[in-house]
Amino acid sequence: QKLSKELEKRRHVKLMKDVEMPLMKVLATMEYEGVRIDEKALAKMSEELRKESEKVQKEIYKIAGQEFNIGSPKQLGEILFDKLKLGEGKIKKTKTGQYATGEDVLLKLANDNPVAQKILDYREYEKLRSTYVDALPRLISKRDARVHTDYRQAVAATGRLSSNNPNLQNIPIRTEEGRRIRRAFIAAPGHKLVSLDYSQIELRLLAHVADMTSLRDAFRDGIDIHALTASQVFGIPVAGMDANIRRRAKAINFGIVYGISPFGLARQLGIDQGEARSYIDAYFKQYPGIRDYMESCKIDARRDGYVRTLFGRKIHVPDIKDRNPARRNGAERQAINAPLQGTAADIIKRAMIRTPKALTDAGLTGKLLLQVHDELLFEVPELEITKTIPLVQNIMEQAHQPVVVLSVPLVVEAGSGANWDDAH
Repeated sequence: QKLSKELEKRRHVKLMKDVEMPLMKVLATMEYEGVRIDEKALAKMSEELRKESEKVQKEIYKIAGQEFNIGSPKQLGEILFDKLKLGEGKIKKTKTGQYATGEDVLLKLANDNPVAQKILDYREYEKLRSTYVDALPRLISKRDARVHTDYRQAVAATGRLSSNNPNLQNIPIRTEEGRRIRRAFIAAPGHKLVSLDYSQIELRLLAHVADMTSLRDAFRDGIDIHALTASQVFGIPVAGMDANIRRRAKAINFGIVYGISPFGLARQLGIDQGEARSYIDAYFKQYPGIRDYMESCKIDARRDGYVRTLFGRKIHVPDIKDRNPARRNGAERQAINAPLQGTAADIIKRAMIRTPKALTDAGLTGKLLLQVHDELLFEVPELEITKTIPLVQNIMEQAHQPVVVLSVPLVVEAGSGANWDDAH
């Protein structure tokens, strides 16, 4: 009774009854269904990763001039900073007095000495092997030879689902190793995996909430948004545009959604901070509505202690007035991104609720297996794929209605294949 009154007070009753409660049944069904795993493919990959890891390890030892425990921050710090004298003038230490050897530190050092990049590669190989390649086979159920992840609704403040045992939302998709792991997720005989993924949903939501006419029109007309941004920010014609210029515009577009700093953009593009700052300044000059949106998010968060999604979900930002600049800046970035990420989460949840009944009503037997942020993965009989894809696409693209009316269209890209990677 106490919580019901609190829900009414926060205007969350509709969100609870229309979204979170019905979603529980969908998630339970997904967890029960599970997904097939190709054990032989993972065993082969484990051996290949082990060899790659050993090869990089030997290269690190050669540069260091001695063997040491790469997994020990203390020993690694001593090698990098005491012996190899890297990063002089920029060395940071942790509270315990040890050298900091996190990813951010190694990325800064990567241009000075190849050992830093090799350590990052070594960590990536070991993480993939321990977290997925060797762990997934141990999680295969004896009941049905499938892996069953556990979805949680009340972990992420934005309303995003989290996945555990195994966490299927952290498999890297931009690396060849990550794609190889996805190839080990396979369809049952006579079926294919069908992936449906929202295209640039947070950028589309940004164009809507920031009321940016040029971006809205580009999304409506199906124009390449990154090429358009490059053209408008850098003053370069879209026709014959250099791919590297488009890549920079893409990094800015996606970075802006997360409140990226000049330092973050510089690191991502491999340029100096001054150049990165000039890119961001040019971006805001071209799209002032986006800066206005970002400032209004920070003002709302400071005033109320929270921001809201378009569906009314409250996302609290507790560190928005913190005296520590790093924590406060992080909270400001959260205040900017949370309404977009949270709205995207609300939309895909609504699509997940509507899909099972729509498939049943259409006489189709495909099953929803996984949700990874903006993507839904189905297992569908091969003969039903041509009917299933347009049906689910339509549901996903209209899932925000009638509660929220957007000024930009949502677009869902679809693919199918014998494994998860092929379905992209």
